[in-house]
Amino acid sequence: MSAYLAGLGTGLSLIVAIGAQNAFVLKQGLMRRHVLATCAFCALSDAILIVAGVMGAGALAARAPWFLQAMRWGGAAFLIIYGARAFRAAWRGGEALQAGSGRAAGLGATLLVLAGLTWLNPHVWLDTVVLLGSVSASWDSKAGFAFGAASGSVLFFFALGYGARWLSPLFARPVAWRVLDALVGVIMWSIALGLILNG
Repeated sequence: MSAYLAGLGTGLSLIVAIGAQNAFVLKQGLMRRHVLATCAFCALSDAILIVAGVMGAGALAARAPWFLQAMRWGGAAFLIIYGARAFRAAWRGGEALQAGSGRAAGLGATLLVLAGLTWLNPHVWLDTVVLLGSVSASWDSKAGFAFGAASGSVLFFFALGYGARWLSPLFARPVAWRVLDALVGVIMWSIALGLILNG
């Protein structure tokens, strides 16, 4: 039980920070589009990466610097493009974007963007595979630690995705969507800049 709680606490402490993936989940929750699939994809992806880290993939990634470099540049390029789209949406505005209305992106397109934000993000790899994998080494029950960390991901993503609808009254105003899009753009470009400068 102590390993489970340690995994839960460590996983939540790493995932709560606002990042590209979380901003996307929040926006999907506000629009009420593919929320279940979005939350499930994020939680499942985290679980796969956490298990990989606990099983020793973190040490492997640390021994292959080219892998993290490839993820860094690929992730930076993806975030720059996605951030530019968010800034363009903020600039255009005027679409009367209300939660649950407007032209919805298909499930495939939504999951494709989410896959890029998740699997091309080196921070996700460092946090879930390398860091959680390293921390898990100090616990006798690695399975309990991994289960706790994965549980934290499930709790967080579903709370973020489905809890976002409580903000719907605020986002009934188009200006709020423009501000959100601008903030998403800033987050994406800030992370991309960090990846480029801190490599």
